[in-house]
This record gives sequence, structure tokens and C-alpha cells, in this order.
Amino acid sequence: MSQAAFDAAAMALPGVTMSVQWGDDRVYKVGGKMFAVMGPAGSFSFKASDVAFEVLTETGQARPAPYLARAKWVYFERADALPADELAGYLKTAHGLVAAKLTRKLRAELGLG
Repeated sequence: MSQAAFDAAAMALPGVTMSVQWGDDRVYKVGGKMFAVMGPAGSFSFKASDVAFEVLTETGQARPAPYLARAKWVYFERADALPADELAGYLKTAHGLVAAKLTRKLRAELGLG
């Protein structure tokens, strides 16, 4: 998935903002909390469900993300590591996992129900 396609998939989710941090990393957030990161060379990370974390890391598709593995983040070295539709699904799940931990008031302000 190209950086533009990754950006489009992440930004299509409700209440998402993107900032450039740590040099050139594109950090996608909901309610100020990050749920996905894309590096300038095409590597990317996102928060995964417990099951997805186990499956992706045990099958070797992904590695536990440096510094964020304990929070169930996965890391992929290449932008084409997953089919676009599958990655879009994982981004939607990551967004939902992070949004669910926001306060009820903030979720309402962001239109997240």
C-alpha cells in the first residue's frame, strides 16, 4: 500500500488527525491517541487486537513493534506486506480499539457515538 493509500484509509476513519513526528513519521491519532504510524520508507505499525497480534507475530507476517509491543502494536517493514483491503481493516480495528478507551465525552465530541 502506498503512503497516499495508507493516508487515505486512515484519514477516512472518523475523528482522525495526522501529524508528522520523530523526524518524518506520519502518526495517525483519534482523540489525541495514536493508533497507526507510517515511516518515510514505507514501514508501518498499528495497534492490533490480542488475537491479531498473536496471529501476525507468530506467523512471521509482522514483528512486535519496538517500544509498543506490550500495548499489542505490530510492525511491518514494507508497505506491500499486506493487501490493501486487509490493511484497511486492521486500521479500522486499530482506530476502534483506541477510540473505545477515550472518554464518553470525547467520543461524543468526535462523533464516535
